[in-house]
Amino acid sequence: MGPSMISSENGQLRVFVQCNVRGRDLGGFVEEAKKKIAEQVKMPPGYYIAWGGEYENLIRAGRTLKIVVPIVLFIIFILLFMVYRSVKDAAHVLLAVPFALTGGIFLQWMLGYNFSVAVWVGYIALFGTAVQTGVVMVIYLEEALRRRAAEHGGRLNSQQLMEAVIEGAALRLRPKVMTVSTVLASLVPLMLPIFSADRTGIEVMRPIAAPVIGGMISSLILILLVTPVIFYWLRERELKKAMDGASKN
Repeated sequence: MGPSMISSENGQLRVFVQCNVRGRDLGGFVEEAKKKIAEQVKMPPGYYIAWGGEYENLIRAGRTLKIVVPIVLFIIFILLFMVYRSVKDAAHVLLAVPFALTGGIFLQWMLGYNFSVAVWVGYIALFGTAVQTGVVMVIYLEEALRRRAAEHGGRLNSQQLMEAVIEGAALRLRPKVMTVSTVLASLVPLMLPIFSADRTGIEVMRPIAAPVIGGMISSLILILLVTPVIFYWLRERELKKAMDGASKN
């Protein structure tokens, strides 16, 4: 019950049809609804449909993220290149991003979170943390390599290179585990109903925390196992090239 009114926008009459989406992603629902309406509903001449509300904000945020995410990765790569002065080493450390991404996506799928702005914010935070831990691991490996080279007069063979890489990776084990444990200790309580069921804004914080938690766990495996292997492979190739050049001379 209420007064009669005529709604208009931009000089045109309008009618609202509202709904709430639960149990699935908003973007997928709207795309399916558009297809169904196009197939089953015939609009009279002069009528058209416009989708707004949260979907409109989602589309706008998606366009922004398509620009922001590549820029973030590009800036990370440039900073890594400035540190190492090598495209190979920068790309090596940047490999932490896809490995961290797999863990984040897996946990997001397990918890049933759809892609949203909050989830992408969590991934951007995860990218920075994963790359930072990768940088520290490479620093430990480089220090172990220089220390072992100094002990052998500046030259190393494959076996000595392997020993240096193992030494550097072992030294990084405790700091890496402590870093991951600290992140998990701060974010895991957000996912537990007993600690945060009724807190204001928890429905936004959980989608942000999920990619970070999953990504930190998967990046732990990368940093401790895969990064030293790739580091050894790159340095072994450099060592063979140096030995081949010396033998030719």
